[in-house]
Amino acid sequence: MSTVVQNILLAEPRGFCAGVDRAIEIVERALTKFGAPIYVRHEIVHNTYVVDNLKAKGAIFIEDLDDVPEGATLVFSAHGVSRAVQKEAVARGFQIFDATCPLVTKVHVEVAKLAKEGYEFIMIGHKGHPEVEGTMGQLDDGIHLVEEVEDVARVTPRQTERLAVVTQTTLSVDDAAHIATAIKARFPTVREPKHQDICYATQNRQDAVKLMSSQVDIVIVVGSPTSSNSNRLAEVARKLGTPGYMVDSAEDLQEEWFDGFSRVGLTAGASAPEILVRQVVERIKALGAVSVRTMPGQPETVKFPLPKGLKLGSEDDETTN
Repeated sequence: MSTVVQNILLAEPRGFCAGVDRAIEIVERALTKFGAPIYVRHEIVHNTYVVDNLKAKGAIFIEDLDDVPEGATLVFSAHGVSRAVQKEAVARGFQIFDATCPLVTKVHVEVAKLAKEGYEFIMIGHKGHPEVEGTMGQLDDGIHLVEEVEDVARVTPRQTERLAVVTQTTLSVDDAAHIATAIKARFPTVREPKHQDICYATQNRQDAVKLMSSQVDIVIVVGSPTSSNSNRLAEVARKLGTPGYMVDSAEDLQEEWFDGFSRVGLTAGASAPEILVRQVVERIKALGAVSVRTMPGQPETVKFPLPKGLKLGSEDDETTN
């Protein structure tokens, strides 16, 4: 069967969120103000293009603080870090700029506050993800990770009178809800977040894919393999019965995916830049697509302030405070 692509439907919203915009700007401003190299603990966001671009400008990405020389400028990635990493970085005297997404920081603050009140925690998230490691690392103990509904039965808190749920911010909204329901069934008095921990951008992008899936034959998600929220977008499409594929760049597209399909849905994870979306559009056009339409979607106007100390030139305090 030959490729018959005719139409591309672009999801809205897609691509960069406010937390990613802020994190990248922190690294770029640090490079401009203090000069290369700037050290970044972990990939600033999970996107190959973004990381390679910042490397070319002089950012050095590390996992171990032992790799950061004395007196260097250090940026924490958007995913956040544990208290142990924070303390070590301060003790070593680095000039530190924290690019942790404010929505992740909100979870950290909630964990610290409730822990002082004697709470233990159940965290819904993916083992090994840096955000999960950062959040769980806010405490020495008393925080239990669950990845799936089945894990809930294995949780063994010391007590159940003061038990609270927190979640990784980039999960599947539906999957997290199912796990939260299982937690509530086992621990009826568990304290749930006042506001859902899953971030607005993750929610909006998943909602857009849900709306788009019924209007297309295939969904392409632009995002790197390490990006949790990008992976979830492809999963959302597949769970609704629409083939979903994730690509790091236009070069990853495979022509056979489109055989017999005329309507292609295209979105991007919150850490994927729009330039990659445009390159994918051009590649699909080369396969025969003749129209590109953007679906209506939830507008996003959120903007997070930058840390102090990154003003450039004649900017006034209001710009960065």
